[in-house]
Amino acid sequence: SWFKTCCTTRMVLPTHQPQLTPAAKWAANLHLRYERSGDTTKASWQHDGPVRVLKSLYPEGLSICHNVIVHPPGGLVGGDDMRIGVHVGPNAHGLVSTPGATRFYASDNDSASQSIAIQLDEHARLEWMPLEAIAYPGCKAINQWHANLAPSAHVIAWDVVGLGLPHANMPFTNGHFRQRLAIDGCWLEAGLLDGQDALLMDVVLGLNGHRCLGTLWWAHGSPMTALQQSACVQSCRDALAVWAPDIPCAVTAPNDHMVVVRALGATVEPVMQRLQTVWPALRRAAWDIDAPIPRIWQV
Repeated sequence: SWFKTCCTTRMVLPTHQPQLTPAAKWAANLHLRYERSGDTTKASWQHDGPVRVLKSLYPEGLSICHNVIVHPPGGLVGGDDMRIGVHVGPNAHGLVSTPGATRFYASDNDSASQSIAIQLDEHARLEWMPLEAIAYPGCKAINQWHANLAPSAHVIAWDVVGLGLPHANMPFTNGHFRQRLAIDGCWLEAGLLDGQDALLMDVVLGLNGHRCLGTLWWAHGSPMTALQQSACVQSCRDALAVWAPDIPCAVTAPNDHMVVVRALGATVEPVMQRLQTVWPALRRAAWDIDAPIPRIWQV
């Protein structure tokens, strides 16, 4: 089943990928860097095109720097290409979120692309927790997330995808969402969600009629002890136990570097609620620190 594909998911992808033309392409580039100076994590950034970082926030004290990435256009259309790089220096700790969903709108020809590249140095920590990506009917979307971790680095991240707009009666019956999630040396998950693929979208071994899928992962640059990994898995399961079992959720440890949580739902809200509940529990188990809910989630 879908929940058992936590270690490596490989689906057959089309060999042809639409090429972005310079005339149609609206490029947005952001590089965000965290550095530790004494007891303080400081953020700096460079940007080009319609993507920005709000000022650094310190709701937990100076050691953990919170930032919000803003994309003023509010969505991506065919030909748009947004690239975000995050580099966390030694001993620094950054948390990144967004104020709203990333929307992939319908496109006749070219794909809309979002690529996230993460580099974590020794003893660095990053929490990557954007709000959901929404695939509009008819979109041609490419969503990529890739990380390289030093042996002592940690990352907690999630990815939530909503297919179509069920509240607006706009089902995802056409279009495709191509996704690739990778951490060098320990995890690769790649697939194509096609609105016209009835087997994938509706059968029990696929999405079973659900239209939102969420994945949260905690990854360590080197193997964890069995005791540490078991404690983190149990903390996630305990956090999910407070919810009614009305949407499928699962927690697994696909290899000795990772803990992975998955959820499926008809809409985004219950999936995001589960992940937002798991995050503080995992944070305490992994790092022994509390997790104040970012104010941007409550706006």
